[in-house]
Amino acid sequence: MEPPASNASYASCENGSLITLYCSSQQVLCQIVGDLNPQAPSNVTSNSWHERFTKNYSFYVGLGLAFLSCFLIGSSVILKKKGLLRLVASGATRAVDGGYGYLKDSMWWAGFLTMAAGEIANFGAYAFAPATVITPLGALSVLISAILSSYFLGESLNLLGKLGCVICVTGSTVMVIHAPEEEKVTTVIEMAAKMKDTGYIVFAVLLLVFCLILIFVVAPRYGQRNILVYIVICSVIGAFSVSAVKGLGITIKNFFQGMPVVRHPLPYILSLILALSLSTQVNFLNRALDIFNTSLVFPIYYVFFTTIVVTSSIILFKEWHSMSAVDIVGTLSGFVTIILGVFMLHAFRDLDMSQTRLPHMHKTPTPAPAPEPTVIRLEDKNVLVDNIELSRTPSPEEKPKVFIVHS
Repeated sequence: MEPPASNASYASCENGSLITLYCSSQQVLCQIVGDLNPQAPSNVTSNSWHERFTKNYSFYVGLGLAFLSCFLIGSSVILKKKGLLRLVASGATRAVDGGYGYLKDSMWWAGFLTMAAGEIANFGAYAFAPATVITPLGALSVLISAILSSYFLGESLNLLGKLGCVICVTGSTVMVIHAPEEEKVTTVIEMAAKMKDTGYIVFAVLLLVFCLILIFVVAPRYGQRNILVYIVICSVIGAFSVSAVKGLGITIKNFFQGMPVVRHPLPYILSLILALSLSTQVNFLNRALDIFNTSLVFPIYYVFFTTIVVTSSIILFKEWHSMSAVDIVGTLSGFVTIILGVFMLHAFRDLDMSQTRLPHMHKTPTPAPAPEPTVIRLEDKNVLVDNIELSRTPSPEEKPKVFIVHS
């Protein structure tokens, strides 16, 4: 592109003046509509500083928020469990029986607020860092909960349960690492278009019907005997809450970018979905914690929650198009590992297995066996007679006994 050869076009650069530009054989006519803003260089510097911060430190901010979220969520389970134990000690109606006395307990509210703070930190972590990094870090909350429950609740987990917990965390991490990257959705309109997709609508309806069957049919019969019933309900509802959180996160970003998101109905629908899903999760998670061991509830809940959320994300964002053969094998391997970990954690929970019962490398010398007593059969008459005679014969060391009879 070349400027005009005449110097007159350079002399008049006021508002409304015209400038002619040449590009090869084409001629472009431009009109000046405003003066140069003197604050433009500072704005450019500010934008570049913001871009540098987002590029260099955004990942670490998200990582720090994820660690904080894991600690808060792991601690909240202990606080809520102690509140439920205090409720049982006071003789009030338990949560599993439909009681809501825990709403009057300060310890339970401390746990609830701690979990809310952890979810907010997790919400911020998803805004700063990719989900493929943040989701596996949720496994740390499982370990924190198990460690704190052994100190503050007196709960113990046998050796096979600990191995199952580690296997669950490993399988979930492998599954999320090999899961496809989600498609970038940057506006509320794009998020609404994704949620209107036929495949996601069918998936959401199936999840909702399955959850209603669990709540009204399965839970009243088997909820107090099977640990998986309440946990699966919380996990299925969690798929809706995570989708709502992602949509609200995009809404907040668009709001600060100056987009008219307030007029769009999607943020209000997502807020209603989030409120209903969180209240349902809290209700059934309290029932699970009221009956079963915390060291069992939290790892199993994490496994099912991660699996359902990854599946929902694949369907919502059409992520299977970018999956390679390695990712498919890794995802299936992680899922099988999760199943094995859940089986070890649930099937051997009542088995008395510890490290002291394992075989050691150095064997302790075994004591010599005691001599077996001689057994004499009644059929052997000669041996019986000989024993009677030997018993009657006085030994040379014995003195003769004298009996005095008084008449």
